[in-house]
Amino acid sequence: MRKILFLFLFSAQFVGAQITILDSISKYPVSYAAVSFGNGNGIFADDEGKFVFTEKLYPDIDSLFISALGFKDLNIISNELIDTLYMVSQADELDEVTIGFKRNRKFKEEKLKPYLDDDYYNCWLPTIESEIAVYFPRTNLKDQEVSSVIFPIALESRDWKKRNRSNSDKKKFSTLFKVKFYENENGSPGKVLSYETIVFRATEKNGDSFTLNVEDFNIYVPNNGLFVSLQVLGYTDKNGKLLPNKKYKEVQAKNSIVKIPTNFRPLLPFTSEISEKRTFIKRIFINGNNWVNFNQGNGFKSSLLDKGLFNYGIGITYKTYKNE
Repeated sequence: MRKILFLFLFSAQFVGAQITILDSISKYPVSYAAVSFGNGNGIFADDEGKFVFTEKLYPDIDSLFISALGFKDLNIISNELIDTLYMVSQADELDEVTIGFKRNRKFKEEKLKPYLDDDYYNCWLPTIESEIAVYFPRTNLKDQEVSSVIFPIALESRDWKKRNRSNSDKKKFSTLFKVKFYENENGSPGKVLSYETIVFRATEKNGDSFTLNVEDFNIYVPNNGLFVSLQVLGYTDKNGKLLPNKKYKEVQAKNSIVKIPTNFRPLLPFTSEISEKRTFIKRIFINGNNWVNFNQGNGFKSSLLDKGLFNYGIGITYKTYKNE
């Protein structure tokens, strides 16, 4: 009842403050657009392109920077916000994608296993302001297509004393993630390989990994490999609808209030079993920020790095097509 009451009171603040983002030509919603506040914080629109912004919720924000795959960035002053915003398409940027033709071609499947770990202390705590990308090389000179991606997740036991028991009851969650594929540009994530919106919902029922089928998106592997990224959008209801989550905790510092991003479940296990440092991190709401290799000396302070856990252990399945 307390949770229901909280959601009711929290949602009540949103009445009359809902804003919708639409494609300027098709008038279709721009799903899951990133709404940055320019101060390192931000939120996401939902699948209908809707988000909530009021001066009461965000009294210190005077500008919004809205971005989405395939659209030009939109900058707007907060006191000039209107109910509906339109974004201009920029799909012509997708100009270097490797395109393959299936035509029922024969193929051989190759699976690179994920690295699983149930130890809470070996896990990354996801926040909406961070995007994690992992590099995967091309393993064959023939056409290769990504057919599925396996994302490791770690579950938490309801009873901490029983956390090491495989049959212990797990804490429930329902979390929406966004997935992107990037070119390898001089060893870092570059241009996106698809402007399709790719999301999935993970719950405790998925166990220690989630397998995402991406065959419908025709992701062909460039000669120098690609990056797969994962970004948490927030908690959802039982139907997968993004909820108005509280994205930040406000902590009173000496002379100001500091906003600390909320951690979302599930946890993401990192591994020391990959010799190369293939994982990159991006603080998506810091305007103009670049990808940085998750490595000591790159401005990161993390207990994961102290233990030599440099990589998020995503798995992947390739289809390698035979020459015709």
